[in-house]
Amino acid sequence: MYEILAFDDLTSLILAMLSVALVGLAKGGLGGAMAIMGMATLSLIVPPVQAAGILLPILLAMDAVSLWSWWKSWDVRLIRTMLPGALVGVAIGWATAAYVTDGVIRLIVGLIALLFIIRWVTAGKAARATAQPHNPVAAAIWSTISGYTSFVAHAGGPPYQIYTVPLRLPPKIFTGTSVAVFSIINFVKVIPYFALGQFDTQNLATSAALLPVALLATLAGVAIVKRLRAEVFYPIMYTMLFLLSVKLIWDGSRSVWGI
Repeated sequence: MYEILAFDDLTSLILAMLSVALVGLAKGGLGGAMAIMGMATLSLIVPPVQAAGILLPILLAMDAVSLWSWWKSWDVRLIRTMLPGALVGVAIGWATAAYVTDGVIRLIVGLIALLFIIRWVTAGKAARATAQPHNPVAAAIWSTISGYTSFVAHAGGPPYQIYTVPLRLPPKIFTGTSVAVFSIINFVKVIPYFALGQFDTQNLATSAALLPVALLATLAGVAIVKRLRAEVFYPIMYTMLFLLSVKLIWDGSRSVWGI
């Protein structure tokens, strides 16, 4: 049964199903921390680069479900603002991936996200509840970083959220916009990942085997988010971003300093 897959025992299959379920819940709108945890779980079974190759076709399928679920529930202005920088970041990541380790990128992104959370916690209640205005310069910076880290470390969520969460969009619009932006980013990443040889028969067979779990989890995430009020949604987003920052700092530190 397992010969054509990237793992060869039932325990690995269960862990792989758990990993794509976490990614699916994240794709449904429950935050990037679950996606990173899912990626980390899958990396326990196969090498990280192979895990990324297995997940990308699944991500594309989940993107299709998420786009259908959140169709037109997005901020067109925000998409236009964030997408150019994100695509530039993907291009930079492709060009420089051989020179920068995943560990360094994860550590930097984790520290930035943690500082962002600290700033939010120390701000007054009124400041936390006040929507921040658009800032084209900040949007260009964070979207470029998001596209770059999405390519080299599958950690595009924190930089993106650092800019978009303080805008305090309605939960449905926030989620729909995130889905639209990262769907395009993932589609663009197909070309470089194909060039890296990550779409071989074994990886694609593994992706196909795990796809039903991923799609069901995505729909579950959508159903949960659509029932959340803004005063509940945003504390969850900040909490998930905090968990994500801790995970990234831990992984990056282990890679850089061998902790």
